[in-house]
Amino acid sequence: MAANEPLIALDAMGGDHAPREIVKGAVLAARELGIQVALVGPPALVEEELAKAGPRPQGIRLVAASEVIAMDEPPAQAARHKKDSSIVVGLRLLKQGEADAFVSAGNTGAVLAGSIMYLGRLRGIERPSLVALLPLARRLTLLLDVGANADCRPKYLLQFAEMGSAYMERVWKVERPRVALLGIGEEETKGNLLTQEAYALLKRASHLNFIGNVEGKDIVSGVADVIVTDGFTGNVVVKTMEGIAAFIRGQLEGTIRSRWYYMLPGLALRGAFRGVQERTDYRKYGAGPLLGVNGLVFVGHGRSDAVAIKSALRVAREAVVSGMLEAMRSLPEAGQPLAEAPGRGAQSA
Repeated sequence: MAANEPLIALDAMGGDHAPREIVKGAVLAARELGIQVALVGPPALVEEELAKAGPRPQGIRLVAASEVIAMDEPPAQAARHKKDSSIVVGLRLLKQGEADAFVSAGNTGAVLAGSIMYLGRLRGIERPSLVALLPLARRLTLLLDVGANADCRPKYLLQFAEMGSAYMERVWKVERPRVALLGIGEEETKGNLLTQEAYALLKRASHLNFIGNVEGKDIVSGVADVIVTDGFTGNVVVKTMEGIAAFIRGQLEGTIRSRWYYMLPGLALRGAFRGVQERTDYRKYGAGPLLGVNGLVFVGHGRSDAVAIKSALRVAREAVVSGMLEAMRSLPEAGQPLAEAPGRGAQSA
């Protein structure tokens, strides 16, 4: 491993377009950004794709893994029994200090289960959280949890807020990130028991820049940098947003085609459509972190192409360089349940 350049382990077999797009993304990252990448997967398949990508950059190396965890396999069972899979081998590289971060666009559940099994949780963090990066208001909004924890306690949401805030500060350079709680009204008393008790915890966390509740309509407005919720709600929100985005894209494309023969209106619509696409392109952000595990793990979208993988590797390197994991390890509540931190008093779970 280079003295000054982190090594990022990359699951070469993870994603709908693996290994072709994953390998291409690794080559782009090494060639254009100078990132050191360890491609983890069956050597023959990875070598075949590398040969198609032109001259191999110096920063690319191969790590053999004979097994692959498919997208539809039971996550925990696969992570436990497929010990030579590209996901597990990549996580072991991270645990053993042979890599500084791990990136996968593969089976999200297996990455989560494997991370807990092989890396463990950070002290004081009871539930790791999956993160969605939402580039919707000319700035990035972090939404968590989006699927790791369907049932949550109030103190879990406080932990999510702590980790999300640290991530936005360290990696995306947001000064005092604005933290909000997703609810059904702006008033403190609105919502179910979970959100009301979580609100009380977040309000008392003076080191957080907590701005209160936000409603679903506010997610795309950029009013907050970090929005916390339970994994069930977060997953529904993200899937709904993906469906609406696909619907709008289809409608815009149909309108543009129908007006193309008018030329000028068609050109104007094409320009506007292109602008929206660029502003909301998930590929620019590549992958979201799995926060709360004892290592830097990033999960990309299953449909990630080479551009998304390059971005994921860039974000992973930035996390290493920024000292993000050290920041997570030194959160005020580290080493004890967050809801019972000194000076805050015990809180109801």
